[in-house]
Amino acid sequence: MKPTVLRIARVIRAPREKVFAAWTEPASLQKWWGPGATTCTQAEVDLREGGAYRLANLDPDGKVIWISGTFVKIAPPEELAYTWLVSNLPGESTLVRVAFFEHAQGTELVLTHERFAAEAVREMHAQGWNACIDKLEAFLARADQAWPTLDEPGTPA
Repeated sequence: MKPTVLRIARVIRAPREKVFAAWTEPASLQKWWGPGATTCTQAEVDLREGGAYRLANLDPDGKVIWISGTFVKIAPPEELAYTWLVSNLPGESTLVRVAFFEHAQGTELVLTHERFAAEAVREMHAQGWNACIDKLEAFLARADQAWPTLDEPGTPA
């Protein structure tokens, strides 16, 4: 079966430094990470190339699913790349790349998740990633309503 790739692009109404920090700081991750009703009860991040991360996803049914991997590339606030392994999915790790581009309305986040062995797994991750990014947007909207880069004249509010 040919591997598949997932690509999601979204504009987040926050400066990329804030978006990058929310994506990489354990305390922030615990406030927004997890699709839907899933919450992040534990986040460990060794933010350096070769460093590991581990996230505990607590599902509403009480089951904990661990997501873990190793950072391959870190270029704050522009890019992250890391391996991705989900504890309840058999198989090898996949690769996640997240780019943070400056945008007139904040940050264009481009997530590329590759090396899926099956279309069904890719689709499951598409739903999960989109739900997580929805929660990231809501978290950043609550976290700080008056960033100077968004309040400058001529910048859409």
